[in-house]
Amino acid sequence: MRTEELNIVENTPQEFFDSHLDPQVASRLKRDSAGLVAAVVQQYDTGDVLMLGWMNDEALHRTLTEGRVTFWSRSRQEYWRKGDTSGHIQKVHSVSLDCDGDALLVKVDQTGAACHTGARTCFDDRDLNAHQAV
Repeated sequence: MRTEELNIVENTPQEFFDSHLDPQVASRLKRDSAGLVAAVVQQYDTGDVLMLGWMNDEALHRTLTEGRVTFWSRSRQEYWRKGDTSGHIQKVHSVSLDCDGDALLVKVDQTGAACHTGARTCFDDRDLNAHQAV
């Protein structure tokens, strides 16, 4: 990934650019202008969509190799591994890349709440009352 192609937040730490991701995997990713890929997190056995996070190449590498989900925090400009402070860990079952290469599906075994609000998912009680097709 060439840094001149990215719209990186000022003072982005060097660790953002340092990655051990397999080059064959990295070449399949289509990152946004900030160098990130959306990661949809789903409970592996129920199919519940738990949350959406963002990964750069190194966060994906850590997720693939450590068995726990790691994200890149856009607000804090640092890596965070889900559950390190809350205990609500996400154990990786599988990671898939979508057909366009711009989104990941991370199937996990979630311990405790997935949402920072304490809800099981980040989508609990947030229905927008869409009209159903007939």
